Amino acid sequence: MKTAVVTGGTRGIGAGVALALADAGWNVIAASASEAERDAFDAHAGIELRHLDVTDDLSVSRLFDEIGTLHGLVNCAGILRRGDEYDIDVFQRVIDVNLTGTMRCCLSAHRLLAASGGAIVNTASMLATFGGPLVPAYSASKGGVAQLTKALAGRWAGDGIRVNAVAPGWIETEMTKGLRDDPVRADAIMARTPMKRWGQSREVGEFVRWLLSDEASFVTGAVYPIDGGYMAM
Repeated sequence: MKTAVVTGGTRGIGAGVALALADAGWNVIAASASEAERDAFDAHAGIELRHLDVTDDLSVSRLFDEIGTLHGLVNCAGILRRGDEYDIDVFQRVIDVNLTGTMRCCLSAHRLLAASGGAIVNTASMLATFGGPLVPAYSASKGGVAQLTKALAGRWAGDGIRVNAVAPGWIETEMTKGLRDDPVRADAIMARTPMKRWGQSREVGEFVRWLLSDEASFVTGAVYPIDGGYMAM
């Protein structure tokens, strides 16, 4: 049985990824810094809940040191502080979680993934392509994740590790609830989205499952939009 770590795996897109992998027969370690989120996560066969603070070097190294084998790492831990990211302390916090935290986990997982010929999937965003005026740190961090993905793919291909990223659009999660509850903003989003609906975290999870699978064995260094066509318009 293959094992994957999903950071931020107890809510939103991370939870969708964890559930999709578990249903496909993976042993999943869903890691989160929030005890409340771990407690609220519905028990599911094949998913082990663990504590992980991606901003803490010791927390990250401890998690990966305790894993015997690893075949996949999915970096979903992320935060957004809409309207507050022009405060430099908030800006730095968002970058530390979303971008530096991704790098911390990739570095700690490298040894295990090289041994198994495993793969990494990072979580970028459509805001890696165009900026979000209310979320400069989130936009910058996700642009950084996209470029980090390409850099690691080139560096680690010789180690047998594939590195890709997904760039979700408007997905129905806690992070987008405020937008979904605002009829004006929600209507504007749907007007630009060719598929005329919000995406589901499980849909992202199924694509991540494919990227981790042997079916994607010649795929690396790519950033895939999952946005219902939003960025095509």
